Amino acid sequence: MTELRWGILATGGIAHAFASDLRTAGLDLVAVGSRSQESADAFAAEFEIPRAHASYEALAADPDVDIIYVSTPHPMHHAGAKLALENGKHVLVEKAFTVNRAEAEELRQLAADRGLLVMEAMWTRYLPHMVRIREIIAEGTLGEIRVVTADHTQKISDDPAHRLNALELGGGALLDLGIYPISFIWDVLGAPETVTASARLADTGADAEVATIMTHAGGAVSTSVSSSRAAGPNAAAVIGTDARIEIDRVWYAPTSFRVVAPNGDVLESYESDIDGRGMQYQALAAERLVRDGILEGDILPIAESVAIMGTLDEIRAQIGVRYPSEEGLDA
Repeated sequence: MTELRWGILATGGIAHAFASDLRTAGLDLVAVGSRSQESADAFAAEFEIPRAHASYEALAADPDVDIIYVSTPHPMHHAGAKLALENGKHVLVEKAFTVNRAEAEELRQLAADRGLLVMEAMWTRYLPHMVRIREIIAEGTLGEIRVVTADHTQKISDDPAHRLNALELGGGALLDLGIYPISFIWDVLGAPETVTASARLADTGADAEVATIMTHAGGAVSTSVSSSRAAGPNAAAVIGTDARIEIDRVWYAPTSFRVVAPNGDVLESYESDIDGRGMQYQALAAERLVRDGILEGDILPIAESVAIMGTLDEIRAQIGVRYPSEEGLDA
């Protein structure tokens, strides 16, 4: 197989961005599924998709679809991905991968049992500037990395009914926004050895702001801040003994960065120059893995996505956020 035939499950804002970038990259988008025929038809017309399904089940059963991008809000990721896997489809699941580690582990095991690829759509990791940052780190330019810091702070809404403020919809800054810096920290420093978290909860019980301090192998430390109520710099830095990387706003999207020596000399500057938002790079990575018969991602292995959900579970336990769907489960 040289090219996968893509289907998109759900038709919200992130699905529009993904579909646009698939078209930019010339990938084969053949079907969309929604909870209504009207929504599916409108989405299909916008992106010239040949088949529009009035249910997620119909999309998953479509024999001409090889891989499905699950773009629902994260409380529905598990159900959508499970449906796709049970119908023999490879799956790219929007971040955060699931609501908790238990759901993530179930999807990982199901994909392994079926011989299918399941991959978290943490699109930031696949962007060219992030690829270059990993190369610089691997080359040893920074020396020993001591600190990683990142924030993802946006002023979105204080409406109690908004998705980000409703616990029944998986609301809160952490899983929607904080996943970006947490995943970035994992990418650079690996698994945390200790996690300390603090938060301000909204009246609905959802986390409006979350801050973390984590320690990592060799004594390195990381900090992250996420907020859905206030817009911050959205910058990030990787600080080593020999140099640092300063990533500009908005660090998790195509942007610029500099490698700076301790004396302030700029050793390297990077400017992103890509078409679209950049979500096509994760799709291209998924196609490469399937084509090569590899069912465990290299840039973001599914085992790491599962482990990151465990870190998010620990943060939520410390700040006292529990979703209604988790009631009755072991703490």
